Amino acid sequence: VQLQAFGGGLVQAGDSLRLSCAVSGLIQNRYIMGWFRQAPGKEREFVAAISRNSRITNYSDAVKGRFTISRNDAKNTVLLQMNSLKPEDTAVYYCAADFRTHSNVVITTDYEYDYWGQGTLVTVSS
Repeated sequence: VQLQAFGGGLVQAGDSLRLSCAVSGLIQNRYIMGWFRQAPGKEREFVAAISRNSRITNYSDAVKGRFTISRNDAKNTVLLQMNSLKPEDTAVYYCAADFRTHSNVVITTDYEYDYWGQGTLVTVSS
């Protein structure tokens, strides 16, 4: 199983970025997909998650209204569209997969996720 996140970079406050997660070695439509981030000196935190059937999404309060998570199971990819970026969004962003039999739930706790990508760094300058 491999999850590879990419698309990070250095941007200015107010800019947009789109992160992608390429998934291989598992049947993506059987997994809840999520994004987490870890800022320097801080613990990893939940960012967004999407249910297996894409009908339910969940966002942290910090990103709600600015970020959008989506999935394309046919292409084994998960996207995180990030708009109106702020300096406090600076972090390493990780995608993760959680196997669930229920298709209509999301999970926001990192310890429940089964597989993790290596992370991509997003730096937002003020």
